[in-house]
Amino acid sequence: MRVLFNGVTTLKPKTGIAHAAANLHTALVATFPTDAFWLYPGAQLKRAAGRFFRPSDKPVASSNMRPNPLKRLAKRTLGVVARFGYATHFQTTARTGRFDLYHEPNFVPFRTGLPLVVTVFDLSVLLFPEWHPSERVKAHETAFARGVALADHIIVGTEAVRAEAQRHLGLSPDRVTAMLCGVGPQFRPQSPDVIASLRLKHNLPPRYTLYVGTIEPRKNIGMLLRAFCDLPPKARETCPLVLAGGWGWKADAERELFHSIAKPLGAIHLGYVPDDDLPALYAGAEALLYPTFYEGFGMPPVEAMACGTAAVTSTADAVREVVGTHALTIDPNNLDGWRDALNRIATDREFLSYYRRRGITHAATFTWEACARVTHGVYRKVLGLPQADAVARRAA
Repeated sequence: MRVLFNGVTTLKPKTGIAHAAANLHTALVATFPTDAFWLYPGAQLKRAAGRFFRPSDKPVASSNMRPNPLKRLAKRTLGVVARFGYATHFQTTARTGRFDLYHEPNFVPFRTGLPLVVTVFDLSVLLFPEWHPSERVKAHETAFARGVALADHIIVGTEAVRAEAQRHLGLSPDRVTAMLCGVGPQFRPQSPDVIASLRLKHNLPPRYTLYVGTIEPRKNIGMLLRAFCDLPPKARETCPLVLAGGWGWKADAERELFHSIAKPLGAIHLGYVPDDDLPALYAGAEALLYPTFYEGFGMPPVEAMACGTAAVTSTADAVREVVGTHALTIDPNNLDGWRDALNRIATDREFLSYYRRRGITHAATFTWEACARVTHGVYRKVLGLPQADAVARRAA
């Protein structure tokens, strides 16, 4: 089997989807060495493109700002040219590479004529367009529907999203598969020296609660900030809130709340944190806080569990499916509940010990090898090949 795997999202600083694509590709290569999984755009072009993508914590432009019309036109024109060139190169690669199948791990595929598998991690743009930039919503309205129509099979992150895909996209159950993401081996308990070094590097206090992810409307960071600001002064001083992630789209209200009230009261914003720092950042936290309104999966709680840190999450369907009974869950709209949890974390070191003990074992069930096997099974189904376990039984 020869698979064309679009890895363009891995060229820039990785967020959830890019991490998932990179880890899944690595696991496919390791688990099925007799098959070929060609990661577009290839090593040479990847090196050339890499210098254009640098981590940045510059805030996304406020919706109240009026950009220079000429700059906006130039940026839009450059974007159109770049997308056209990228699409042309990708389609040429698909035609000339003698591939059996094309896997698009980032929502919207190109037309290639190859059997097609598409990964859709969540339906937030479709279900909650108010949380996204208008340009993204407009592009999604046409491109997403086309991508779904082109796909021979769709992979989603959880059974919760699988049910949404059937309900809102009209997909038949046999055309959509749920594949729980894996957790990388780097996410594990860290030594005291490693944690101390991380604290020194980022000037962190001995105790802190932590949020990891881009700050955007559906992540509900305003709730965390308000809950933190409502704490008694001693609780805020004992265990401040740390945000690790860049300011995303439509985050004006959260940014204003942070800078005007939360930061003077002790909240800390680290911005984008390098991947290598995340395990120690998780391990050094008293708890990982995840108050999101909606997710397709939600990686940070499971990564934190793998590092020995308790997770406190919202009751969003997919998140609750992923964490099960191994995390403390709170309604995303319950300000009193989030404030009380933060207060207990600050004043009672044993408050979350039950979840710390259970989290490591639970996180160990999420492996990228298992994801690769599910994905490979989907490939074989789309190509009309017998499943690997059936082949093994016949060989025996």
